Amino acid sequence: MSAAATANAAPADKPKSKKLLFIILGVVLVALIGAGAALFILMKNTAQDEDEYGDDAQTSQAEERPKTPPAFLPLENMVVNLADAGGNRFVQIGITLQLQDAKTGEDMKAYMPSIRSAILMLISQRTSEEVLQLEGKNRLSADIIREISDIMGYEYGDEAGERSERRRRAPPNPVQAVLFSSFIVQ
Repeated sequence: MSAAATANAAPADKPKSKKLLFIILGVVLVALIGAGAALFILMKNTAQDEDEYGDDAQTSQAEERPKTPPAFLPLENMVVNLADAGGNRFVQIGITLQLQDAKTGEDMKAYMPSIRSAILMLISQRTSEEVLQLEGKNRLSADIIREISDIMGYEYGDEAGERSERRRRAPPNPVQAVLFSSFIVQ
């Protein structure tokens, strides 16, 4: 009887293994169909988003990327008395302006006496403690950009980075940064 029981047990194992194989294949097939459907829906939604926002997204990306490398406009070194008590401290400062393009640099040269005067006035209002600290230099740089923007008639966003709707439509400020090439306080 043991041989008959063994013969009956062997065929019973084979249908179980086929059953398990079909279950695994069914789960894999369902997973592949689900992944394909998810990919199809995702691609369809992405295509709709591009259709709705494609022009705006492409335009904003084109505006963010500069078409030409920046131009640099070095100013002559300046020596300025600081606003310390007694008036004994002064700063010798070298400034280079980073501009959007060379045309902006040419336009600024016509206003250079006004720009230099405004920068001298800004620096002369600072104390040595202010200009020696990194925060003071960053504030001075932002103030210089603001003064140049005012002189040249460019829009300048407020310090919080929030702009009004009118300013969002205005072209970006071509004065990108104020770079200090020398900064000596005595």
